[in-house]
Amino acid sequence: MKILNLKHGHRTVKLEQSNEKSYTMKYKNIEDSQLSMTQLMLPSNSNFRGFIHGGYVLSLMDQVAFACASKHSGYYCVTASVNKVDFLNPIEVGDLLTLKASINYTGRTSMVVGVRIESENIKSGIIKHCNSSYFTMVAKDNEGKNVPIPGLILDSEESIRRFTRSISRQMHNKQRSESFTSAEFKMEDHIHKIENMNAKIELD
Repeated sequence: MKILNLKHGHRTVKLEQSNEKSYTMKYKNIEDSQLSMTQLMLPSNSNFRGFIHGGYVLSLMDQVAFACASKHSGYYCVTASVNKVDFLNPIEVGDLLTLKASINYTGRTSMVVGVRIESENIKSGIIKHCNSSYFTMVAKDNEGKNVPIPGLILDSEESIRRFTRSISRQMHNKQRSESFTSAEFKMEDHIHKIENMNAKIELD
């Protein structure tokens, strides 16, 4: 089996050639699956103050992450986890909401999709950064089993930064999860963190 580097416009596509002369995509460019979606924010998705519900925004983010991951992998994908959802600015009725999705990291069957949200006031033209989040998506075959996906071609310092940041985030999340399992958790190591919090400890 050998790797072929084929030129497609200004991009390089890496294909894997088997002995049977069949070709499967081995690596793909980030630009091949980048997506952008813009929607007008309507009153039906707002609260009493005229701001768009966070749950509705999350559903849009999940949709664009799904589309981006499916386009990269060539399979339908499911959401495995969502990391860091911070609503930085409110989104108002009448705003144009733009969601941008891009693959930041690829594992064997999973990928991290970075999603950035910006809102634009139609009258003033002011654009606000409202949210950035990271969706871990897993590719599934027709039987619902995890399936290998193409890797990612890292062709810039920014793409390498995003890829390695995803690795660091995964390692941090794993360490945090392991230290707070029931079997590993030691109350005496953490109870001091509650001293200045809005809570009162009443242990029997």
